[in-house]
Amino acid sequence: MRRRASLVLLSFAVLFAALAPVLRWYAFPRLAKIPPSQYQEMVLEARPATLLQYDTMQAKQVEKVTIVQTLKGNVEESERIERDAGRDVVVWDSLSYVQGPDGKTVSQIPERYIFDAHTQAPVHATGESVDGDPVRREGIEFKWPFLTEKRDYAYFDAQTRTSAPIHYKGTRTFRGLEVYYFEQTVPWTKVPYPKKMPMPGIDATTLEKQTGTTRWYTTRRMFWVEPVTGAPVNGEEIHTEELRGGSLLGGRDKVTAFSGHVRMREDYVDHTVALVSSHRTLVLLLVSHLPWTFLTLGTGLLALSLLLEARSRRPDGDAVAEREPEPAGV
Repeated sequence: MRRRASLVLLSFAVLFAALAPVLRWYAFPRLAKIPPSQYQEMVLEARPATLLQYDTMQAKQVEKVTIVQTLKGNVEESERIERDAGRDVVVWDSLSYVQGPDGKTVSQIPERYIFDAHTQAPVHATGESVDGDPVRREGIEFKWPFLTEKRDYAYFDAQTRTSAPIHYKGTRTFRGLEVYYFEQTVPWTKVPYPKKMPMPGIDATTLEKQTGTTRWYTTRRMFWVEPVTGAPVNGEEIHTEELRGGSLLGGRDKVTAFSGHVRMREDYVDHTVALVSSHRTLVLLLVSHLPWTFLTLGTGLLALSLLLEARSRRPDGDAVAEREPEPAGV
C-alpha cells in the first residue's frame, strides 16, 4: 500500500512541477492580452492654460483647457488584420480632442493604432494613421508591455509622427502601487496643423502653404507605469505649441497657440489605479503566484513520495524484533 501511495504522490508531483513552467511560459503569453473590444476614456486638464483666440489671433490665459482622449477597440478590423498577421491583433481607434473653457472644440486628432495583443509591439497594416495621414509606428504608444522592464523604450509621438526614446527614471510609489517612472522631452519641432480647427473658411490642410505660418510644438512627457500590467496609472505633459511667422500673425514672429501643464483629472486617476490593481492580481497569478505554488506543491509531494517509498522498503519491525520468551506453564 505504501508503494502504491508513493507512486500516486509521485505522479501528482510531476504534474504540478510541469504545470509551473507551462503557466509562466505557455499560458501567460496566450492569456494575458488586451481585449480587442476594449473601450476607455481619459480626461486631462491644464489649469490654468494659455490658449490662442482664433478670432483675434491673440493668446489669452484661461481658467482651464480640457483634453479628452478615447480609445475604442475595432473588432472587425482586428479580425481582418489577424487573418494576414497570424497573431492576435488589437486595433484602437483613438480620438484626442481639446476643449476650451467654454466647452467648444479647439482641435481634434484621430488615430488608428494597430498592435500585438500581448507584446504591444506595433503591427504595420493598412489603416495605421494619425489624423488621416498614413504612418509607420516604431515603439509603443499608450501602453507599455506586460512585465515592463527598467529600461528605455521607443515611444511614438503623434504630433511629430516620429519615435524617440522615453527614459526610465526610477522606481516610485504612487497611490500604494510600485511604479516605474518614465520621461521624454520632445524638442521644438515643426508639426502639421490638425485638420479640424476652429477657423471657419480656412482649410487647415493648406494653411501653411497659403499663409506661410508654421506650427511648432514641444513637450515634456511623464508616465507612472505599473510594471506587471504595463499600464500607466498617471500621465502628465508640460506642453507648448506656437504659430510662427507668415501672414496669419500680422507681422509678429510667433504667438502661443497653447501652453499648460496637462494632468489627468483626479477621478480618472482613482478609477485607473483601481482598475490596474485588479488586473495586476490576475497577471501575477499567471506569472508568479500559481507557478510558485505549483512548484512548491510538486516539491512537497515528491519528498512525501520518496519518504513513503523508503518506508515501504524497510522490513516490518515485528519480523525482526526478538520475541520475549513465554513464561513456562505451571
